[in-house]
Amino acid sequence: MKQLEVQIMGQSYLLGCPEGGESRLLDAVERVDTAMCKIRDGGKVKARDRIAVLAALNLAFDLSDRNSPPAPAAARTPATAAPARASLPMAPGEEVLLGSLLERLDAALGEDGRLI
Repeated sequence: MKQLEVQIMGQSYLLGCPEGGESRLLDAVERVDTAMCKIRDGGKVKARDRIAVLAALNLAFDLSDRNSPPAPAAARTPATAAPARASLPMAPGEEVLLGSLLERLDAALGEDGRLI
């Protein structure tokens, strides 16, 4: 196992990496760093741990989008048509639940992006 030192949001991390996996790990680090910096630079969320959780959720959502065919446009409700991301294929009614959950998260985060 090889170790690589990387920077994410200006902080150094020493990560274990299997031989030959360096480029994949560095690509993943770049994606995480970009996602976290974008959230931080948005200004609503200040706490590094919350930024990390939101970035992880965004990346997981994007990954699931890539692994699933997009839902037909006719199946999208107004709640899911607004986000820039493609809608995940879901059972009827789940689109509204996801939109509602995202709205509740935004409301809970409020102006400063802190839940507590």
